[in-house]
Amino acid sequence: MGEQVSAAQLAVSLRDAITRLNRRVRQARPVGDLTVTQLSALTSLQLAGALTPRELSEIERVQPPTMTKIVAKLEERGLVRRTPHPTDGRQVILSATESGREVLAAFERIRDEWLASRLDALSPDQRDTLRQAAEILQQVSRA
Repeated sequence: MGEQVSAAQLAVSLRDAITRLNRRVRQARPVGDLTVTQLSALTSLQLAGALTPRELSEIERVQPPTMTKIVAKLEERGLVRRTPHPTDGRQVILSATESGREVLAAFERIRDEWLASRLDALSPDQRDTLRQAAEILQQVSRA
């Protein structure tokens, strides 16, 4: 059996591995397409359904003027639509368009293909270990 590690040591190692894997998965995208920031904002809109620009700024942790530029680029490409706020005439609601949802699906497909190709190079035992780890990570994330 392997050497025992403390929860604190495991936390550092696991956080580092997850961060690095997340970075590599995020890099698996079509060259010259959306920026990481634009993709993140579009993903947030897709997940939320619809948000005000301020809500989107808060979720993405960027200043409102920065989000205005991001949304303008997404709107220019037909990936985001603005609709009037139902109760506040000074506000708008942002949502992903059908094209925006299709772009996100394509990005997910590319990322899944990249990760699947890396997993395919592993042994069946290693893939089974990762399957178990994925279940545990799901459990940890719900706690």
